Amino acid sequence: MFNKILIANRGEIACRVAATARRLGVKTVAVYSDADADGRHVAACDEAVRIGEAAPRDSYLRWERIIEAARATGAQAVHPGYGFLSENEDFAQACADAGIAFIGPPPSAIRAMGLKAESKQLMEKAGVRLVPGYHGADQDPALLKHEADRIGYPVLIKASAGGGGKGMRIVASGDEFAAALASCKREAINSFGDDAVLVERYVQRPRHIEIQVFFDGHGNGVYLFERDCSVQRRHQKVLEEAPAPGMTAERRREMGEAAVAAARAVNYVGAGTVEFIVEQDGRFYFMEMNTRLQVEHPVTEAITGHDLVEWQLRVAGGERLPALQDELEICGHAIEARICAENPDANFLPATGTLSVLKWPPHVEFRRNANLGSLGPAAVRVDTGVDEGDAITPFYDSMIAKLIVWGQDREQALARLDAALAGTHIAGLVNNVAFLRRTARTDSFAKANLDTALIERERAALFGQAGLPLDVVAAGVAARAIALQDTTVGADPWSRRDGWRMHGASVRRFDLEWQGESLQALLESRHDGGALLKVGDVTVAFESRALGDDRYDVTLGTGADTRRVVLSVYQLGEQVSVFAAAGSAQVTVVDTLSHAGEGHAEAGRLTAPMPGKVIAYLVGKGDAIKTGQPLAVLEAMKMEHTIAAPRDGTVAELLFAPGDQVSEGGELLTLE
Repeated sequence: MFNKILIANRGEIACRVAATARRLGVKTVAVYSDADADGRHVAACDEAVRIGEAAPRDSYLRWERIIEAARATGAQAVHPGYGFLSENEDFAQACADAGIAFIGPPPSAIRAMGLKAESKQLMEKAGVRLVPGYHGADQDPALLKHEADRIGYPVLIKASAGGGGKGMRIVASGDEFAAALASCKREAINSFGDDAVLVERYVQRPRHIEIQVFFDGHGNGVYLFERDCSVQRRHQKVLEEAPAPGMTAERRREMGEAAVAAARAVNYVGAGTVEFIVEQDGRFYFMEMNTRLQVEHPVTEAITGHDLVEWQLRVAGGERLPALQDELEICGHAIEARICAENPDANFLPATGTLSVLKWPPHVEFRRNANLGSLGPAAVRVDTGVDEGDAITPFYDSMIAKLIVWGQDREQALARLDAALAGTHIAGLVNNVAFLRRTARTDSFAKANLDTALIERERAALFGQAGLPLDVVAAGVAARAIALQDTTVGADPWSRRDGWRMHGASVRRFDLEWQGESLQALLESRHDGGALLKVGDVTVAFESRALGDDRYDVTLGTGADTRRVVLSVYQLGEQVSVFAAAGSAQVTVVDTLSHAGEGHAEAGRLTAPMPGKVIAYLVGKGDAIKTGQPLAVLEAMKMEHTIAAPRDGTVAELLFAPGDQVSEGGELLTLE
């Protein structure tokens, strides 16, 4: 075992590695950029070294600086985490040349599996089943188009050096191929420095099932069963679970042995994941191998009771695998939800901003070889690299945390996931927590009717949902306003500051903006102590009691129509977030005085929805455009985003050049 390791990553994976190392008595060194100087992972480690400016290319991708930091601090090994340099063969080789252990596979294995086209050629020789496609080196666009026509549409264009859904497009017809190929290649060169692609038949209703494999340096190899990662948006995973629903013991063994064989073919060492496309009838095809630890590895830990990061440290230190195949077994069911700063209703546009409110449900830390059945109703784990008050910046991906639950069976795990998501409160920037909860509650997910198109199939239940009724949201606004009033000035009613009247009633008005509409809520407080809440055409009896910590016990209605709910309410400026067991919602409480005299925004402007880089303009000055027409391509958070015209008009001016950086809200172009 090592005495000191350097963690060449950030966020939740760096925190996770630091925690495991600490438990094993291993000291850790963090690296950080200018954007991460106060990061949680820095505080989690024993030492920290600055490696550059905020952009990854100036810090986390500068492997020579990371090796310098390891040498300067006396670290014997480097843990790459995932993303950044975790699958970079040059970095792994540089570590070896410097006499520093790379906690991962040898460079030769990374090289063999790093390029999708070459790895598929290797798997084809090894007898592993592949999806029909073109995996050749010739990247002539005309040839790629010819191969797509030969394979038959729909086809999938995929960056050969890619991962994480980047550089990937589904093409439905030949007319769409050229534009999709160009976009794929741009995204691939920006993300991986390599624009080579492969073309494959797009499998209809596929499931995405992956096998966790692990090898030591003594020839021992195992598979730690499977994970179903079918629920995806933009080719990126949303919910992952283990074991895969409907998996038979025979198919599990067949897929596991195929994965082990694939890894053996490249003399693999360490943690890896072999990913398969699986048809509904159970036929599976090799897709790719990720030569690193995966984001979703906690669900495997939950059902096996083994700490995979500890396995990595032990294997890299020359030890044998802690368990062999016949010693591994599945216990229960686990589900992971990826909590991200993004707007599902805006095509999952990533968001930036401050985590002004960040509250987690009760949870336990990961326990090595824990008796999982003893965790009881608190079988919830949160892996995060941020704290309340931290910022989500445009420099890195948008993931805030991973929420992992375990149950004795899938039904119990689903119930725990729903409760844990209900207890997760995030305010200050847009996030996907409510969307995750709706997804887990869909009929398709609940009944394990899984494929990669689940989100699209369930659109009606997932998008444009309020989360809570308007009267409940208004009740939360009113309850908070009442609690903020000072009623302790004196014991007599004349000293009260809540609008009390001896005769008649006092009325307090709240001007709200709700789902694009402006409306009013009226709180009428009567002299006898009762109150009415009027929202639109609805009037209900209202009563509230502050419970502390921004929580309120609210009662609406009387008699058989009485509803009693506990609400958590947070206000940031004019934005109010209301959370309840049934769901959550946001509303704007307009301060009419502060907006007095404001005019309408000047029409015809189009701004960047988030900080990023202008990749290309798709129109020129003087062009006539139609509503919805693509105008520009912006790159942010490692993804491309197409900006569409909000209305008909004529392009008056382009305000940036391709390659320029633009801040959130910056004008990209003007329309007449």
